[in-house]
Amino acid sequence: MTEDQIEIGGIPTDIPTSARAYGWLLGGKENFTVDQQFMKATLEVFPTCLDIARENRRFLYRAVRHLTEEVGIRQFLDMGCGLPTDNNVHQVAGQFTDDARVVYVDIDPIVLAHARALLACDDSTVVVRADMRDHDAILANPDVNRLIDFSEPVAVLFLSVGHHILDEFDPHAVLHGVIDRAVPGSYLAFSQVVCDDPERGARFEQSINEYGIPWRNRSTAQVDELLSGLEPVEPGLVNLSDWRPTADQPALAPVPADIARYEGASRSDPSIYEYGGVLRKS
Repeated sequence: MTEDQIEIGGIPTDIPTSARAYGWLLGGKENFTVDQQFMKATLEVFPTCLDIARENRRFLYRAVRHLTEEVGIRQFLDMGCGLPTDNNVHQVAGQFTDDARVVYVDIDPIVLAHARALLACDDSTVVVRADMRDHDAILANPDVNRLIDFSEPVAVLFLSVGHHILDEFDPHAVLHGVIDRAVPGSYLAFSQVVCDDPERGARFEQSINEYGIPWRNRSTAQVDELLSGLEPVEPGLVNLSDWRPTADQPALAPVPADIARYEGASRSDPSIYEYGGVLRKS
């Protein structure tokens, strides 16, 4: 049986998934030929996608470091976490505190299989299978309630998943479902791909959806509206490359050789980028 005939947990592996494709851009190995083919075809038309994915991963490090080291957050809910690679939330938090608790949430069974193997001996971190849009189910999950004390501040992370929440699913309600029930002093970290050119953004949206991956292009103003009611911390909601940049963070895994030529493409095409930041609940 070939990899493209295998089915894991009812999800066929003959179509690409965002988690596996994103993981490949970060140098991950848990992907299939179909995921690589999808990304190669996308990069031919939108070469900045490689830089976007890797910048988002760098932002994760800076955001979690800020939340642990500067704010004092000790519990994290990572929604739509994707496949584990280097510098995951629990690993970053563990560099700055020894008492962080992390819950990863994802619906992809391949993500769960790899994450559970990685976390088998870690009592302070767990991965649960749930749809990030179903906050009632997430809040009722016993593993979530074992690790997360909602009477204390919590950080909710929606990193590079906002574009997967279509308008029909009420993205404002999805993004606020947990943070609205959290105590003041809690935080939401968010990022999603945006495009300043409406026509190009529409083409980008169509191309991703044609591969069976739900995608909704938004402008920065539309993202700002989705996050209204929360207070952005400095420097606000920005291109992620401008969110507290520093050279003092671990390097990412090398870019796969097949797509290395696309690295740095964002310097000549700034119209598509990852937008977001960290916001506080007052």
